[in-house]
Amino acid sequence: MKFYTNEIVFRGHPDKVCDQISDAILDECLRQDKMSRCGIEVMGGKSKIFITGEVTTKAKIDIKAITKRVLEDVGYRTDYEIIDNLGVQSSDIALGTNDDVGGAGDNGMMFGYATKETPNMLPKAMVILQKFSQAYDELRKKDNRFLPDGKAEITGLYEQDKLIKIKYFTICYQNTEENRELTDAILKDIANKICQEYNMTVDEYLINPTGRFKIGGFDGDAGLTGRKIVVDTYQSFAPVGGGAFSGKDPTKVDRSGAYKARELAKRIVKENDDINWCEIQLAYVIGKTKPVSIFIKTDNGEIEADAKMYEECKLVNIINDLNLRNISYEEKARFGHFTN
Repeated sequence: MKFYTNEIVFRGHPDKVCDQISDAILDECLRQDKMSRCGIEVMGGKSKIFITGEVTTKAKIDIKAITKRVLEDVGYRTDYEIIDNLGVQSSDIALGTNDDVGGAGDNGMMFGYATKETPNMLPKAMVILQKFSQAYDELRKKDNRFLPDGKAEITGLYEQDKLIKIKYFTICYQNTEENRELTDAILKDIANKICQEYNMTVDEYLINPTGRFKIGGFDGDAGLTGRKIVVDTYQSFAPVGGGAFSGKDPTKVDRSGAYKARELAKRIVKENDDINWCEIQLAYVIGKTKPVSIFIKTDNGEIEADAKMYEECKLVNIINDLNLRNISYEEKARFGHFTN
């Protein structure tokens, strides 16, 4: 037996807010111009939000309006000074990533993972935390004692890689500090109901262990796009690649390659009764259309990728097969990019 811990942050966490702003700007670029090239970074702290990076697009976008809309939706105030420092994509990069060449937008490796532990092929503890963070977001919209910022953590007892029970369920949530005993109890009740769906019991809840969490958001901490890549992927149950997702258009394989690796891992687990989990690494080189390597590992040994899989993982095929120019990336940035 062993103890293992994983974590999620709420969508009001400063880093996650920056992710959502980056992806909201990306979504608007792609809505108006499907061939937009974007690498958008956001940093927020105290009274300022700084937006930088590269955007090459025909879209006409209102950066400040988009940013304020996201802030309001998350539950933040909107009177921040918003600094627009966006530039255009380097012409050197465009030589290998333009529409005629169709090459990867960067070097890098990406990972995908799937397991039979839950119906949506994700680790049980990860799913519990995702559902809890979603439930918290709905709660704070209805009850103003609950404020947007926060995170949650599960320390589970595992036997042969199966979650047996939860030793600690830690919840750190920003709140007005009114009726703390009652608000704590509300969160325990929500967590217990979710855990019961997965036949899990909790030994102990640790709620706001410092005793107080009233100051949060950009007033309490700085935020930065791409700083929560473990939360965005598999909460440490699988390796993470070298790059973040948010703010990047689908030609950036940090994002599209990771999405494809997840789809491939799910397929392998579904199609093989003797495989309980699968982990895939894809690796790309900037300007090249196909991965330079595909590594597949399962609980029943390694699988060699064939030529057909390499062709399937050609960047243009990934973008078309997964319809990556026509989805909402802002929604994916809220609770983790892999929820099903």
